[in-house]
Amino acid sequence: MLASFPGGRDAALYVRQGCLTLPLTLPACQPAACAAHSGRMSAKFTASFEFEQALWQQGILRVAGVDEAGRGPLAGPVVAAAAILPPRWAAAGLPAELQGLNDSKQLTETRREKYFAFLTACAEVEFGIAQVDAARIDALNILQATHCAMNEALAQLRPLPPHALVDGRPVKTLRVPQTAIVKGDARSFSIAAASVLAKVTRDRLMLAYHAQFPEYGFDAHKGYGTAQHLAAIARFGACPIHRQTFAPLKPREPGLF
Repeated sequence: MLASFPGGRDAALYVRQGCLTLPLTLPACQPAACAAHSGRMSAKFTASFEFEQALWQQGILRVAGVDEAGRGPLAGPVVAAAAILPPRWAAAGLPAELQGLNDSKQLTETRREKYFAFLTACAEVEFGIAQVDAARIDALNILQATHCAMNEALAQLRPLPPHALVDGRPVKTLRVPQTAIVKGDARSFSIAAASVLAKVTRDRLMLAYHAQFPEYGFDAHKGYGTAQHLAAIARFGACPIHRQTFAPLKPREPGLF
């Protein structure tokens, strides 16, 4: 099943947060294997359907790319996305609207927004997006919270895909068989698509939090530990979306003497 859109795909995207479902406004849109490949690699890659095609040739046609955004920040949720692209794009080529699709960190905000709009409006793309908030991150730890978000994103794809391509290291608790690909967001179009969905979603959520807590400057740093953010924490203390188990917010352990 695709992510829930009340009134159609172009109305509002609903992001799952534990038992809550939060609306996220969309812009207008224009028409158990592991291949971690953790050896020494070039710093730059060109995304392709290489990993997807290896699975498609085995008859596995619904291959989900999975990626996350927001593991490192001091505030806000970690967001994960899963995306299934149609196999016919391997032969026909990416649609013009997705030309240049790559790791979201290598893209400008304008390009990310453009790709996000197309991916969430295209009837041939299946996707799920989920988040785990700061309180759950503190309760679980960031690694488990990230894996939880990945599984919640995959759960939105009905039926579950038979295989997933995951950026980075293998996820032991992933609910479907997987291929883990180091720097996968720059090597697989499916993972790159998930990367864009997760990054744009999280950035928009942080802009919404900026409206609630403008003194922290979340619109600029998105919760990362910049000098501006650290200075705001020192002046105002933590707010409800700060991760209390992350330094410098985590209380120091008392010394032995």
